[in-house]
Amino acid sequence: MKKFFLLFSLITVSVIAKSQVDSTTTTSEKKVNKNWSKLDLSTRANDHFMLQYGMDMWPNVPDSVNTSGFSRHFNFYVMLDKPFQNSPHLSVGIGLGLGSSNIFFSKTYINLKSTTSTLPFTDVATSNHFDKFKLTTTFVEVPLELRYSANPAQPDKGFKFALGVKGGFLLSAHTKGKNYVDASARSIYDSKYIQKEYDKQFINSTRFAATARIGYGHFSIDGSYQLTNFLKTGAGPVIHPISVGITLSGL
Repeated sequence: MKKFFLLFSLITVSVIAKSQVDSTTTTSEKKVNKNWSKLDLSTRANDHFMLQYGMDMWPNVPDSVNTSGFSRHFNFYVMLDKPFQNSPHLSVGIGLGLGSSNIFFSKTYINLKSTTSTLPFTDVATSNHFDKFKLTTTFVEVPLELRYSANPAQPDKGFKFALGVKGGFLLSAHTKGKNYVDASARSIYDSKYIQKEYDKQFINSTRFAATARIGYGHFSIDGSYQLTNFLKTGAGPVIHPISVGITLSGL
């Protein structure tokens, strides 16, 4: 995780340096300073919607929490963008949207309906179990970003990066198991058999995360680190999810 954020910081510094060079080393015809106060940015396209897709990770969890496969997220946000009047390279973005996460497990059963005080992560490798099993959570979220655009008049045609935070409220949590098999991996029911169990009792009802993204035009690489614990206090191991993905933005 430290290596990822160090790399992200180095790329960000490089982009800032490049944009500053581009803004000062123009041709002789463009040496006249722009009067930003006369530039209308109210209708510019600057990430008024964002679609995010990528990988989710639970780092430093006990061996009993046997995550596996390609755990992933899908987020959608509608954003407002407010540029700084005297510094149009900078703006504040705030919005509303939905964030979902799917964490996959191998030969592990998670009993959301358990009556115990902690969420059980049960190893079922030597007994009947689901061949595919995941935990899905969905949050309504409010993202807040401090944005930089190298091309403030046309942000969808230049380098950009953003640092921010987002807060969320839990809408739903459920597990989904598919293809119930025995210890020898033979299907007990039809291979398309699916079981879902819904319960939010162990999952933290709110979450806050630090976010960052960097890219060019409509595409950027994004990352987030959840500051709050995924589970409620005392309900299980400390889990701070990390996400890395791609953002498609526009309008």
